[in-house]
Amino acid sequence: MTPTNPKKRPDWARTILLLIISTVLLSPLCAVFWLSLRPRLGTDIAGPTFTNFVYIFRNTEVLLWLSNSLGVSLIAAVCSLIVAAPAGYVLSRARGRAVNAFSLTIFAVQSLPVIVFIIPLFVMFAQVSLVDSLAGVAIIYVATSISVACWMMAAYFDSIPKDLEEAAWIDGCSVFTTFVRIVLRNSLPGILSVMIFSFLLAWNDYLIALVFLRSDSQFTLPIGLQTFFQQNQTDWGPVMACAVIMMLPPILVFATLNRFFSVGGVGGSLAGR
Repeated sequence: MTPTNPKKRPDWARTILLLIISTVLLSPLCAVFWLSLRPRLGTDIAGPTFTNFVYIFRNTEVLLWLSNSLGVSLIAAVCSLIVAAPAGYVLSRARGRAVNAFSLTIFAVQSLPVIVFIIPLFVMFAQVSLVDSLAGVAIIYVATSISVACWMMAAYFDSIPKDLEEAAWIDGCSVFTTFVRIVLRNSLPGILSVMIFSFLLAWNDYLIALVFLRSDSQFTLPIGLQTFFQQNQTDWGPVMACAVIMMLPPILVFATLNRFFSVGGVGGSLAGR
């Protein structure tokens, strides 16, 4: 009789623990979705219904708010990457007092809360007509995410062997060409991490948009969501329906990009050396 390999035995305790943790973490999401199916106040409908979604699409500007949020979030993600990639490469590869001072500066800036910059930025943006503007909000989102994005890119560049760059230099590539064709090409997980971080930072923001946006046509989804709240009572069905719509883009982003988070190709690049 062949003995059972103890390493292949299922760890039921760990499985049960993970199921409990997953249930606790997912229960708020399930509650939001269930409440979005609850009939609106003053209606005779009994049981789950999709009338809340029909209502917010027909009677509110949720599609405009959705497009505004997607626009500023994508701009923040792309612009943060454009700045953070070369800056992170310098932090990873260069050494010297100037680089260390720059690294310390962005660390100090990141340690300050955003509320410290709100009033000075509002005064400055009011003078250049960037208040109540999605462009002005996007600029702030890029500025608030760049420091962490630089650190994230620098940390990932540290994991890429320098031998790859040296081999490219021997073949006649310039520093810029090596950075674009060798380093960035092997940094897809780091690039996606930076873009997702910047996207979520802008997507979930409430404070900056609340201060700088005034017109309904400029609202992002978090600000548009507050228009459902009334002074005396709140119809939670449309609120939760809007919350479900707000959750969909991040879920779709993670579901689509999850398979690209792999670093196996970097280690294989030096095979045979």
